[in-house]
Amino acid sequence: MSQILSYAFVAFLLLMVGIKYWLSWRQVRHVAQHAAAVPAQFADRVSLEAHRKAASYTVAKTRLALVETAVSAALLVALTLLGGLQWIAGTLRDLAGTGFAFQMIFVCAVVILLGIVDLPFSWIRQFRIEARYGFNRMTPALWLTDLARSFALAALVGVPLLAAVLALMRGGGLWWIYAWILWVGFNALVLVLYPTVIAPLFNRFEPLKDSTLAQRIGALLLRTGFSSKGVFVMDGSRRSAHGNAYFTGLGRAKRIVFFDTLVERLQPAEIEAVLAHELGHFKLRHIAKRMVFSFAASLLVLALLGWLADRPWFYTGLGVTPALSGGNEGIALVLFILVLPVFTFVFAPLASYFSRRHEFEADAFAAHHASAADLINALVKLYEDNAATLTPDPIHSAFYDSHPPASLRVARLSVLAAS
Repeated sequence: MSQILSYAFVAFLLLMVGIKYWLSWRQVRHVAQHAAAVPAQFADRVSLEAHRKAASYTVAKTRLALVETAVSAALLVALTLLGGLQWIAGTLRDLAGTGFAFQMIFVCAVVILLGIVDLPFSWIRQFRIEARYGFNRMTPALWLTDLARSFALAALVGVPLLAAVLALMRGGGLWWIYAWILWVGFNALVLVLYPTVIAPLFNRFEPLKDSTLAQRIGALLLRTGFSSKGVFVMDGSRRSAHGNAYFTGLGRAKRIVFFDTLVERLQPAEIEAVLAHELGHFKLRHIAKRMVFSFAASLLVLALLGWLADRPWFYTGLGVTPALSGGNEGIALVLFILVLPVFTFVFAPLASYFSRRHEFEADAFAAHHASAADLINALVKLYEDNAATLTPDPIHSAFYDSHPPASLRVARLSVLAAS
């Protein structure tokens, strides 16, 4: 059985890498071929210079993703089939024994290793690609400060959660059910605390000062039956020139957040339309549906882990010799987290499809409660300001994109605007 798992892992890994490279190649070729002219649908709204910038930006990000894919695949093979995890486990057992401390240290060591490997790519994205296209506003000092804060927050929150999960795993039996309950409770707590405790660690949030815009938003909230703890503007421009809007929190802790870059760029009616779209996700229960699906999927995943953790071939098939006397909880958790994306990658288009369908539904909601024409204007400005390509490869977009292509989205909104 271990040999079958090894062959299956290699086959699915090659399939995943092959699909990623094929899709990326299609994306680069398609975007480059359509960079010379703005699509007729946007010719009166987007300049040729902005269109070419978006094409170049898309190609640059895609090429970096190709390198990331190669490095990630090589690291995954090195950690599993080539014995990397086995070596780390053996070294740590010599230092920390085989008890609970070993399990904790092992998982933390692998997480830190993966983070270190990702650091150069994060730096290149921020200070090479984002800077080259005029989006980066971070200094190296701020980047390092964010990194330190993220590490500290992960340690403060993640280590106790990890300890609890490993303790449940050591208890055996139906541990995965209790771990799932813990996971659901943890996510609910994060949703409640994020707006007022976590997010302010990285950004400043100020109440919306534009009284005219605030009044307009208040009327929209009244029309849609949405209540929140307030409307806030976030200093997104401190780190990036990209613009966005979102609402966050759970229950009565919900709050609406605009990036300051978006408030500066869009007209009040356009901001209202963007917010109406975001409210559509809430009122149409998209967020609730995604949470239910996520929790259901996590229960199945944990049940699968609970079954695999007791199978010796799960370890040996992925390059690790399990401890005969038990104490494999940390290794099982790491192995499972590392290889699961390889086997589930093929389901990515399904998730993308449902996400795009939700976006269309939220657009229709916005067209009903605000203005479809204003939403079109806002989207086109955001496409241009964020250098989002107007001509993605259709297959690449269908596989990856959580939002519909610009042409299809604007076309549907144009029909709603005319009705």
